[in-house]
Amino acid sequence: MSTVLANLPSSRATQPGPSPSARLDRALRDYLAHLSVERGLSANTVAAYRRDLVRYAGFLATADRAGLDGVTEADVTGFIESVRQGSDGGRPLSPSSTARALAAVRGWHRFAQAEGLAVDDPSADVRAPTQLRRLPHALSVDDVAVLLDAAGTGDGPLPLRDRALLELLYATGARISEVVGLDVDGVGDAAAVRLYGKGSKERVVPVGSFARDALEAYLVRSRPALIAAGRGTPALFLNTRGARMSRQTAWAALQSAAARAGLTEHVSPHTLRHSFATHLLSGGADVRVVQELLGHASVTTTQIYTMVTPDALREVYAAAHPRAR
Repeated sequence: MSTVLANLPSSRATQPGPSPSARLDRALRDYLAHLSVERGLSANTVAAYRRDLVRYAGFLATADRAGLDGVTEADVTGFIESVRQGSDGGRPLSPSSTARALAAVRGWHRFAQAEGLAVDDPSADVRAPTQLRRLPHALSVDDVAVLLDAAGTGDGPLPLRDRALLELLYATGARISEVVGLDVDGVGDAAAVRLYGKGSKERVVPVGSFARDALEAYLVRSRPALIAAGRGTPALFLNTRGARMSRQTAWAALQSAAARAGLTEHVSPHTLRHSFATHLLSGGADVRVVQELLGHASVTTTQIYTMVTPDALREVYAAAHPRAR
C-alpha cells in the first residue's frame, strides 16, 4: 500500500460493497498521490477525497466496472443518488456533502482522462443536487468582544494563550489549521502574519493592535512557562506538554470561552473566520481585498458574505427611502 493511502484514515461506514478491483485500486492510489504530492493538498483534504472515492470505487465494483474506462454517465448518476439515499450501504449524505462527493468524482475522472486511463469523462454533465444557499453564521461585534474577553479569564498561562489564539483568529480570518501551524518566526514583529492555506498557498495578513497586544502578552508571560514542559519547538501556540497545539485543543479552548461568555449559539473556529469577513464588508472593505485576506482562490466564494438578510434589507429601506415611514 502506498504511503499516501497508508497515512489516511479509513472507515467501514464509507466503504460499502465489495473491495474495488485491482485496476480501480491502482487508479485511486495514483490520483491520491497526485493530489498529495503534485498539487500539494493537505492531509485532511486528501483524506476527505479518499473517503468519497473509496465509496465510489466500491459502488463501481458492485456494478462490475473493472476500471474507469468502462464507467458511464449513468454510473456516476447512480452513485450520486445512492449516496443521497444511503442505498449503497453507507450513511445518506446531505446535499452539500453529496456535492462534495461529486466534486471528488469529477476530479478523479478528469485526472484519468488526462493520464490516458479513460477516453471520456462520464461525470462532466452530471449535476449536483440543489442546495439552499445559506448565509455563513457570524457573531455580532459585541458578541466577539465578549468571547475574546472570556478567553482571557483565569490564572496561569492558558488564559493568555487562549486569548492570543482567538484574537489572532478574529484579527486575520485565518483557518484554525493555519494558526496552529504557525511558528514563532512566522509572526515577525506581529504587524502581520504569514499564513499557508490550501495547497500551501502563502499570504500575508495584517494583525490589528488588540491581537498584537494579546500575542505579546502570551509570548512574554505565558509561552516560556508552557515550553518549559517540553523539549523545545518553534511552534507559536503550545499545549500543556510544551508541544504544538492541536486543532482539537484549539477547538476546546474556543468552546470553553464561548461557554464562559454565555453564548448559546454554536461557535466554531470558522465562525470567527465568517465574522472577520462579514465585519470587514460591513465596514466598507472591498470584496476583492477580503478575498485576498481569506485566501480564497475565487471571488465567488467570498461574495457569499455580501448577501444580506431580509431584516437588513428592511432596515436599509426604512432608513433610506423618503416615504418608507
